[in-house]
Amino acid sequence: MEYSFRSEPLGSFACDVAAEGVCQGAIAVGKGYLPDTISSAVENELKRRGFEGKEGDCCLLALLEQTMIRQLLIVGMGERGKMTGEKFRTLSAKILKTANGARAKDIYVHSSLLKNVRDPALSVQLLVEGMELASYHFNAYRKHTAAEEIKKRSVARVMLPSADFATRKRMERGLERGKSFSAATVLARDLVNTPSMFMHPREMAQQALKLASRGTGITCKIMNREQMEKMGMHASLAVGAGSQHEPIFVQLVYRPKAKTSKKIAIVGKAITFDSGGLSLKPAEHMSDMKIDMAGAAAVLGLFKALPDLKPRVEVHGLFIAAENMPSGSAYRPGDIVAAMDGTTIEIENTDAEGRVTLADALAYAALKIKPQAIIDLATLTGAVIIALGSDVAGILSTNKDLKQALMHAAQEAGEPIWELPLFKPYAELIKSKIADVRNVGGRPGGVITAALFLEKFVHDVPWAHIDIAGPSYAEKETRAEWPVGGTGWGVRLLLNYLASL
Repeated sequence: MEYSFRSEPLGSFACDVAAEGVCQGAIAVGKGYLPDTISSAVENELKRRGFEGKEGDCCLLALLEQTMIRQLLIVGMGERGKMTGEKFRTLSAKILKTANGARAKDIYVHSSLLKNVRDPALSVQLLVEGMELASYHFNAYRKHTAAEEIKKRSVARVMLPSADFATRKRMERGLERGKSFSAATVLARDLVNTPSMFMHPREMAQQALKLASRGTGITCKIMNREQMEKMGMHASLAVGAGSQHEPIFVQLVYRPKAKTSKKIAIVGKAITFDSGGLSLKPAEHMSDMKIDMAGAAAVLGLFKALPDLKPRVEVHGLFIAAENMPSGSAYRPGDIVAAMDGTTIEIENTDAEGRVTLADALAYAALKIKPQAIIDLATLTGAVIIALGSDVAGILSTNKDLKQALMHAAQEAGEPIWELPLFKPYAELIKSKIADVRNVGGRPGGVITAALFLEKFVHDVPWAHIDIAGPSYAEKETRAEWPVGGTGWGVRLLLNYLASL
């Protein structure tokens, strides 16, 4: 969509939809841009329909031909002063979808909507994020005619009210950040939605290489199977041994222009398809396993936006892309494999493969990069969905400050997250009689035992594990900015966290 600022008064130029916000119990519409007779008629119609301005209520009304506004969209803001950034993002998404439903090509956003967020730059950023994320469609495998039809029914232009020079500059910065954060999220969504036959380990590496170019501050290092063997990443190589697609290690690095000693490592799970291996999944649990690389997709989305965000910290993005398939060369229950740091892992279930690849990536981050913090995102357990449902991610951390910073960033991003305990006594459940650790600890406390397994490989570096198995993929639309399919969950959380540094 195109965005522009209009200094002319609303009503002096043509637009398909003008969206105005009203607070609950204070229904006054059209003041200053509609004739008094039409404004009164609109207010009477709203009363007749029982519209009260409750949060999220929308009423679309066609106007008479003597106005240059074809339709008026009245948007309920709820109680005055209660509108949060997260709610405003969702409300913006709903405005966009309502305008699309009316086949509008352009929409004007009245200042009454923007002034309810504490900062002009943030209000515009949230508006753009909501609208861009709500307009998302994955059309890569549709007929061209179908994609064109969606485009015909979509808003093409969004007009915003102008302001004084200083405020306008801040709004423009918010606009650019909103577009950058949204584009990064969309990249992650596209990667998750792409079928595994196309999004295999080599393609994941190619996607990383595309992000590294001169002038961006981003470099990319790739290791193939032979190089991973020399590095001692036998755990990840075992996971991918059953597939024709060999595992690949990827390290993206963003370096700011100003020198810094602070390093943050972000690790993503990158199982491009998870059949369960020899511990084969039931068919109904396998059909959507293209999503098992959503953690790495979030890392790639993050790096798309880093040149725009320009954080004052060195950022390392790591993932080991592998495909977990059954074959004569696949790793077996009962096997013992060694991670990069020498820790031996007893494989009790080949379907608990993500944590085995993460063991190598986390050990590499801790021992080779030596960062101030490590964060991993992984579609790791079904247990987290049982505990928190499909819309909320779980976080377990060894460091209070890191955890609180990430939870605050999640709130700013509108990506719900909840703390779960890293309960040390449960480490007994993953003890092995013949190796250093085993890769499963039974069904009870599955989120916690998985995190305790990962903790063994971070070597006392402050660390947070975020289990995104629930919100990484939406089976149905629960929020207007989360269409069905890959959500890109975690990209904007990470961007907000890095911005806070």
